Amino acid sequence: MKPYIEWTKEELVAEKARLEQEFAEVKAKGFNLNISRGKPAAAQLDLTEGMLTVLSKNEDTFAEDGTDCRNYGVLTGIPEARKLIGDICEVPAENVIVYGNASLTIMFDTVARSFLKGVAGCTPWNKLDKVKFLCPVPGYDRHFGVTEYFGVEMINVPMTPEGPDMDMVEKLVAEDDAIKGIWCVPKYSNPQGYTYSDETVRRFANLKPAAKDFRIFWDNAYIIHHLYDDRQDHLLNIIEECEKAGNPDMVYEFVSTSKVSYPGAGIAALISSEANIKEAQEYMNFQIIGHDKLNQLRHVKFFQNLDGVMNQMKKHAEILRPKFEAILQVMDQELSGLGIASWTKPNGGYFISFDAMEGCAKKIVAKAKEAGLTMTGAGATYPYHNDPQDSNIRIAPSFPTPEELEIAGQVFVLSVKSVSVDKILGSGSLRALPR
Repeated sequence: MKPYIEWTKEELVAEKARLEQEFAEVKAKGFNLNISRGKPAAAQLDLTEGMLTVLSKNEDTFAEDGTDCRNYGVLTGIPEARKLIGDICEVPAENVIVYGNASLTIMFDTVARSFLKGVAGCTPWNKLDKVKFLCPVPGYDRHFGVTEYFGVEMINVPMTPEGPDMDMVEKLVAEDDAIKGIWCVPKYSNPQGYTYSDETVRRFANLKPAAKDFRIFWDNAYIIHHLYDDRQDHLLNIIEECEKAGNPDMVYEFVSTSKVSYPGAGIAALISSEANIKEAQEYMNFQIIGHDKLNQLRHVKFFQNLDGVMNQMKKHAEILRPKFEAILQVMDQELSGLGIASWTKPNGGYFISFDAMEGCAKKIVAKAKEAGLTMTGAGATYPYHNDPQDSNIRIAPSFPTPEELEIAGQVFVLSVKSVSVDKILGSGSLRALPR
């Protein structure tokens, strides 16, 4: 397929008319489709039905060490739940605190604690003139929302297929003691589906920050969320690498079963060094007497062990894989060769990252909405919802059916083509090309 920029003006004008006619026909069908959030589909939720009845009587409610999970206590989580999370993350159980259902809550709490009490005996962040965070972009909107809520200055760091631009990360953290953290989704990243390379992980572990209280916020949300049996990304263990580098306290790792069992009814955990675990526990002493141990026990009894978890993830992959392939196939067929966009093809996770021509993302999302397709808002993958290039769009294929995704893909590519042709006709310049 010849790139649009090589078409004559007459050809583009004819293409514009054809696209407008096709768009009008699609719009008239009254579609109502949504690929805005990475929600598991009902078929995925059905996989965990057995968890609803795994505790059916009083005698089922005791942990392996005899703890009555109906009662108060056990601040760090029941031992078997800590072990299960530890096995998933390849760390000892003593490095794990099991919380409630949401890792985002733990992240928010960790930032709040840093503002109120400080980190490792350092000045509380609320007493500092300036607090800054590094934000790999495109990235996860809810991460940026947390730091924006606390008034943190966020600094964009470009993402690459290997991870964040580490030359930039190393330079910034070494020179500025106001930089206190960095957000990371290291495996099957949100939204690109990239996994950090071994070199990137080692460079993170060997950072030399100017701030003693600098921490890596390692949100390993998709650690076991593979789409393929024969094509799985590998991520080095950041906890081990930080220990090797003599920086055991520099990382907070977060994980949850929100997309393994049930969103809103999973279990979440903090994984970190002995010192960081102790500090978090001291804070929790005043916050809660114990999280939902019955839910922790439900998870352990249902999954049994790591093998049980991984078997569950294979079932998830069987549901998700055709969805990713459906929308990727439409984009490959309709957009490849036109020179107006690029997109990722991840081996796991929940998202596809799409880069349109500069200045087109908001118009594409709005155009798709006209035809009944709701997408993640343009700019959401950047701090302050400000994509400087107005080009990135996050696609979340998980919730609709493959058949719905095929339709959604057609609506989307039609919107991309329409907006791109308008851009090229309006610019009259080759500078309209995507990055």
